[in-house]
Amino acid sequence: MLSQIQTESTVIVGAGQAASEAAVSLRQKGYGGRLLMLGDEAHLPYQRPPLSKTYLSGEAEPQGLYLKPATAYEKLGIEIRTGVRVTRLDARVRRITLSDGTVEPYDKLILATGGRPRPLLQAAIMDGEKHPSNLHYLRTIDDVDHIRRQLSPNFRLVVIGGGYVGLEVAAVASRLRVRVTVLEALPRVLARVTAPELSEFYEKVHREAGVEIRTSTQIERLELDPSGDAVKAIVCADGTVLPTDLVIVGIGLIPNVELAEQAGLALENGIAVDESGRTSDPNIFAIGDCSSRPSALYKRRIRLESVPNALEQARAVATVLCGQPCPPESAPWFWSDQYELKLQMVGLSHGYDMLVLRGDPSSRSFIAFYLKDRRIIAADAVNSPAAFMFAKRVVGRQPLIENHEALADVTVPLQTLFADQNS
Repeated sequence: MLSQIQTESTVIVGAGQAASEAAVSLRQKGYGGRLLMLGDEAHLPYQRPPLSKTYLSGEAEPQGLYLKPATAYEKLGIEIRTGVRVTRLDARVRRITLSDGTVEPYDKLILATGGRPRPLLQAAIMDGEKHPSNLHYLRTIDDVDHIRRQLSPNFRLVVIGGGYVGLEVAAVASRLRVRVTVLEALPRVLARVTAPELSEFYEKVHREAGVEIRTSTQIERLELDPSGDAVKAIVCADGTVLPTDLVIVGIGLIPNVELAEQAGLALENGIAVDESGRTSDPNIFAIGDCSSRPSALYKRRIRLESVPNALEQARAVATVLCGQPCPPESAPWFWSDQYELKLQMVGLSHGYDMLVLRGDPSSRSFIAFYLKDRRIIAADAVNSPAAFMFAKRVVGRQPLIENHEALADVTVPLQTLFADQNS
């Protein structure tokens, strides 16, 4: 196998964290063939999580987001072409065509195409056809650069979407003395990912910081100013009119599957792959936000949008391409920084039938355990790093909990509740 991979060519479509990790891991595991990474942005691979946090606030500079300098990739023999888009994937003859007309053959292909922000249905709600200059999505460095130029003290900002990104943006903006209103269509913020108790906690935190939270709010239309170049107000379905200077939309992500669809690969809420990351074409793999894979832990196919997941999948594909066994599945984990609060989550809480709170939310340091059939399937920790690290070790085993009262009692060490499962 090693002799084969010294001569073959692997092309990675995408230049985000998953792509970078896959390329570096291949080299670390002894892959000696050609490695080519293709990105449609002008930047080298960079971290996205800080975009809605320290980069938006101005505390981080672009160079600080880059995963590695160009010289590091050069030293590893990894070719990177930025500012180029793949326009065609011909799986039958194993080659791709780029936006500049270049054709690149491959032996193995890794799709790390990520996703793009889910757009507002502008044709239905906006009284104009031109994209307003003060309406933004947040996905790239360039997106945030545009937002930062318009984010001024006392400006009126409307954030559409009460998920992680929307609330992180609201937290940063309120600290910059911007007047923030968050609009969420569902009855509570973070409704898709947390229990009502966590939603209530975060709504309270934001309101105490001066952020206006409006839930169960549908948008009727966007009103433009006389120039037709900017949104001047948002009209809600209940008739409320919200004047605004700036609008940021964070209502989810659409996986970029167009190349895979063009090549006839199987799709299912993303590019469908098996446990090793392999698509329906044995020479093509997919990793990160664009891919969905079967989970033995949660007994369904899932697509996860998280950096730890992307990195784990990248390393797994590199392992498989180098002829080694695919590493076992681990419980997914995520994080979100808002104000002085660090929210750390492990596992997927969908379908839980009991929530056990350990600690007092009013202290702003606690952990919530999600149980299903008396087994822990997920946990959300707020400013509780030690409890989170313990949960991270055990959630993947979904331990059985016989004593819910002890789990909630902060005087009872977590390690004693299921000592045989925390090694």
